[in-house]
Amino acid sequence: MEELTFKESQKEIAAGGEAKILLMDDEDAIRNVCGEMLTYFGYQVSLARDGQEAIGLYKMAKETGDPFDAVIMDLTIPGGLGGIETLAILRQIDPEIKAIISSGYASDPVMSDYEKYGFSGVVIKPYKFDELNVVLNRVIDKKQLPLDFTY
Repeated sequence: MEELTFKESQKEIAAGGEAKILLMDDEDAIRNVCGEMLTYFGYQVSLARDGQEAIGLYKMAKETGDPFDAVIMDLTIPGGLGGIETLAILRQIDPEIKAIISSGYASDPVMSDYEKYGFSGVVIKPYKFDELNVVLNRVIDKKQLPLDFTY
């Protein structure tokens, strides 16, 4: 297997950018660092602290004709709407939403069975940018399946 140089691997990662991403996380450091990483690699990024803020940003983007290509949502937001609750509301606005669930709790059942909860992808914190980029590219290129809540 041929090894890539750092510059080549940077190009490979950057090739997946240019999509519009909404990142929801209650932790300032995670939100800001991940936002900067995504921006550096070519994504257009908007940041939200909680579900209410994410819903407002998502609605505004859709209404102005410049919708998000994907949303990355933290599973739990203490004192606010977390990923599951936020996705339920966003699905009413946009049934075709492409959402990625994120958490540091890899053992949470939502993380292992994310599609059952309506998510298109999953990323574990702390983020490894190459993994996040792969998930984003896969989710953005994939058609969202309709969600069936009759389980």
